[in-house]
Amino acid sequence: MFFMDRRDAGRQLAARLAHLKGAEVVVLGLPRGGVPVAAEVAEALGAPLDVCLVRKLGVPFQPELGMGAIGEGGVRVINDDVVRTARITPDELAEVEAREREVLESRAQRYRGGREPIGLEGRTALMIDDGVATGSTARAACRIARARGAARIVLAIPVAPHDWTARLGEEADELLCLHTPRNFFAVGQFYTIDFSQVDDDEVVACLEAAAARPVSTRRTESRHTVPEDREVDVQAGAVLLRGQLTVPEGAGGIVVFAHGSGSSRHSPRNRFVAAGLNRAGLGTLLFDLLTEEEESDRANVFDTGLLARRLTDATGWLPGQPETEGLAVAYFGASTGAAAALWAAAEPGARIAAVVSRGGRPDLAGPRLPAVTAPTLLIVGGHDQMVLDLNREAQARLRCESRLAVVPGATHLFEEPGALEKVTDLARDWFTDHMAPDSHGAA
Repeated sequence: MFFMDRRDAGRQLAARLAHLKGAEVVVLGLPRGGVPVAAEVAEALGAPLDVCLVRKLGVPFQPELGMGAIGEGGVRVINDDVVRTARITPDELAEVEAREREVLESRAQRYRGGREPIGLEGRTALMIDDGVATGSTARAACRIARARGAARIVLAIPVAPHDWTARLGEEADELLCLHTPRNFFAVGQFYTIDFSQVDDDEVVACLEAAAARPVSTRRTESRHTVPEDREVDVQAGAVLLRGQLTVPEGAGGIVVFAHGSGSSRHSPRNRFVAAGLNRAGLGTLLFDLLTEEEESDRANVFDTGLLARRLTDATGWLPGQPETEGLAVAYFGASTGAAAALWAAAEPGARIAAVVSRGGRPDLAGPRLPAVTAPTLLIVGGHDQMVLDLNREAQARLRCESRLAVVPGATHLFEEPGALEKVTDLARDWFTDHMAPDSHGAA
């Protein structure tokens, strides 16, 4: 596969990203070469366009070889293997970094012309470049977006080496590349007509054109104004658990998240779903079910009874918060957290409005399942066969209203394009259909 130029690459990339159209997405081009590519994607998706400012730290005697990258917010990524192989001294690294930091700050002013960066809180950050070689710049860009509050990171590029996903690690939630050849030497070899250097004027022109786009083709504001997350301490028995409470004005209820397999309140997948629920006017509480000391004992991670008690305690804590008093309470459980959610919902007098399980293990709730009265939605990936079978068996034991929703083509973590968006839509509709203020108040 070859591309005529960066605009052509952007159009081809946009065709593979159609599942993001209409989602809460901000397209971020990596200057300078990634911006024309990103401009085509942003226009096709009807999404806002901004830059994610990153500077490669080139080896002094071979600038094209990246030994790391820096970005806004003090983010710094160093490729220790390159530094060691090239025998770069700390002073040489510091000199290159200082020089590139000056360029970074200058370009922030030049590109945006005084405009504030587009907010990423609770949104999907779609990172675009014209290609990936070492991956250091892309890693830094993903970390920058995450630090700015993005709920989900999608990295999409036209071309990269065949092992490019290993180079990125887990920095992004979704990775997309059109062409991953084994005979990769440089990004430019796959652009047949024009791969000339992009200058600052072209970057500014792309950003100004996107900013001037009619409102009908840009992101429409959600109908609910979502406040900042409030850091809270949830009292659970004798311990305090760190959490994030978000309650939109006029919220129709609050969803308490039960993370699975040792995940925390920072889980990017649960944060993505929570942001979608917030935009729909539902409050959310994401909290750590275990303290740091407790997490060190892996047995606690799979202690469904303990996790369920923590969930029950958090539910009892909510009415004491001014913004959640009188709101219906529902549970969203992921992986093993789904078992804890169903276990807690089965407690006498729990009065939970609804339960949603994402890729969950409801079977781990065992004999508690028939006692659940809350309407329950089980969401499973179509390619997660073992978990799908376990969910079918668990659903057969439920006596409450229940539904098993299968997301076609999705695996256990719902990493496929559009899969997590589908989970969010299903959860949102289930909760809004089954929650009403004051009708299911927590005991």
